[in-house]
Amino acid sequence: MLPEYTRGQLALRNGQDRDEIWVAYQGRIYDVGRSRLWKRGNHYEHWAGQDLTPELDKDAPHNAKVFDNFPVIGLLK
Repeated sequence: MLPEYTRGQLALRNGQDRDEIWVAYQGRIYDVGRSRLWKRGNHYEHWAGQDLTPELDKDAPHNAKVFDNFPVIGLLK
């Protein structure tokens, strides 16, 4: 069973406050820290430590399969 994290806990994993770089999508939290595209805690105009579901569903040039490359480390409460 995966641990659950609040939005506040997710927000601390933004690559600025801690070394962890996490994002949420459709209720799952992914560790994107190994991606060179997220090294500074942002990827284009998207910021780590957030739920990216609305942003990805509306304007991303790729689909949700991009998250298959990253480990799921928790669930968003």
